[in-house]
Amino acid sequence: MTVTSPQIQTPATPVIRQLDDAAINRIAAGEVVERPASAVKELVENAIDAGATRIDVTIADGGKTLIRVSDDGCGMTAADLPLALSRHATSKIDGSDLLNIHSFGFRGEALPSLGAVGRLTITSRCGDEGSSIRVAGGRMDPVRPAGHPGGTQVDLADLFYATPARLKFLRSDRAETQAITDVIKRLSMAEPFITFILRDSSNGEARTLYRADAETGDMFDALHRRLRAAIGRDFADNALRLDAERDGFHLTGYAALPTFSKGAAVAQYLCVNGRPVRDKMLLGALRAAYMDVMSRDRHPVACLFIDCDPTLVDVNVHPAKSEVRFRDPAVVRGLIVSGIRHALAEAGHRSSTTVSTATLGAMTPVTEPRVYQMDRPTPRFTAQNMTFQSGFAEIPSARIDPVPDTPETIADEARPLGAARAQLHENYILSQTADGLVIVDAHAAHERLVYERLKAQMRDNGVTAQALLIPEIVELTPGEADLLLSQADDLARLGLGIEPFGGGAVAVRETPAILGTVDARRLVLDVLDELQDGGDTGSLKARIDAILSRVACHGSVRTGRRMSAPEMNALLREMEATPLSGQCNHGRPTSVTLSMTDIERLFGRT
Repeated sequence: MTVTSPQIQTPATPVIRQLDDAAINRIAAGEVVERPASAVKELVENAIDAGATRIDVTIADGGKTLIRVSDDGCGMTAADLPLALSRHATSKIDGSDLLNIHSFGFRGEALPSLGAVGRLTITSRCGDEGSSIRVAGGRMDPVRPAGHPGGTQVDLADLFYATPARLKFLRSDRAETQAITDVIKRLSMAEPFITFILRDSSNGEARTLYRADAETGDMFDALHRRLRAAIGRDFADNALRLDAERDGFHLTGYAALPTFSKGAAVAQYLCVNGRPVRDKMLLGALRAAYMDVMSRDRHPVACLFIDCDPTLVDVNVHPAKSEVRFRDPAVVRGLIVSGIRHALAEAGHRSSTTVSTATLGAMTPVTEPRVYQMDRPTPRFTAQNMTFQSGFAEIPSARIDPVPDTPETIADEARPLGAARAQLHENYILSQTADGLVIVDAHAAHERLVYERLKAQMRDNGVTAQALLIPEIVELTPGEADLLLSQADDLARLGLGIEPFGGGAVAVRETPAILGTVDARRLVLDVLDELQDGGDTGSLKARIDAILSRVACHGSVRTGRRMSAPEMNALLREMEATPLSGQCNHGRPTSVTLSMTDIERLFGRT
């Protein structure tokens, strides 16, 4: 049997075609309008750029069937409306300098993209006459006169009706509504002097999902009140004010205490020149700022604003403008880390108010639940048959060594952590203040104090280096070697001594003594990864800090040791004077404060 080989088919010469406007707009919509929340973001940003002081957003069915955005901004004329619906038409830039952007929108793609995939109606008034225009699936109707009080109203109905395949990728109405709410909250944080209202009319009756009225007065005070409305009272009560500058960058905002944290990174809000972004470098800097005050499985809560000259940051690197690129990212990263750490250090021994709330919850008496059978009579509740448990019920035979009154202890009660009155279970210090009670975990507190003492010694004297008998030669690319050697002086202060060894190789002659026996090659590669990612030597410093933390843990007061009154008071005074003493090295609180009001509430006296 003869086997013939299949003939190779020569592909036909491809025909290059110019796409029509409808296809171009649908492609653009795929980049700009990912989901209903993306459409809301674009429309609300347009309203802010128009100078609006009040923005009303109404949605239905998670924004799938209706998105209406009304504002009291400058509005548009009848001649402007067709231009607004054509691609790459904008009033926000003239095209001469794309690195000097002062507005949210500048691409001119949002409105024509929305009109290509949904039914879009724009009604606006600028001057004495209002006008309206409608576009559906890319087909534009003529401009018509319309009554309107002022500003602009954009109605987007049946999103993705022209591209129904996109609907299959949307999530539930509830999830889409939540995404829209998050967008409005983020924009409202960036603009505290604008009123934002979000309503849901899915059931035919408008229900307010979020409202933040325009704030007045000082910028920081206005922002604090807006954050209270957007993130919650607990955050506002436990947030530290940030205000720092470096090399043309200005950091403002609020960052929460380490003991007020989340189990996921769901409450981290970042703005660059007023634009909400989700930037990996900025998020990494935020994480680094809490590195040695928070457990790895917890995430900080913060709202950070970076302001700078627009020429120092490129916002035109992502279609949805959710990412930015800084000209000098190392400066921004260092500003965030140092600004937050300085605020945390000033907070000293302060712990989150939610720690006290959790403590009160643990102490609140509860009644043992009862299960009744229908064929049995319901028992009468009497003092004899009621079961009572408290948060202390399972504590076995607590031994308390009371501290007698002295002039010193009475004077110490006026201090923030008060005067030690007793030691509970040979670890917990009970301290009386002028208006309440403080419970201190002596081991956790002393662990933080020792750790901070060791870090101060390291800063003052540097890290002791140990010389290698035989230098470790690490082969790198020439570019990697140059980057590493450019930081040689900083690395030497951290105990890592490196020298060029020809070509792309470096010789490791010294390693930090505190690390003991170490894989020098792996250490150098880790440091190099950190330099390439964030521009500093944080990886090596983090490893040294981890060792110092471990040493502090072993060198601190052990649970089970009885302390004298002077020792307990000395510990309290040192906590008051030590930065970051409000939490141990693992992010747990070192103290709990209960006011007299809290205590009286436990006993039903208030």
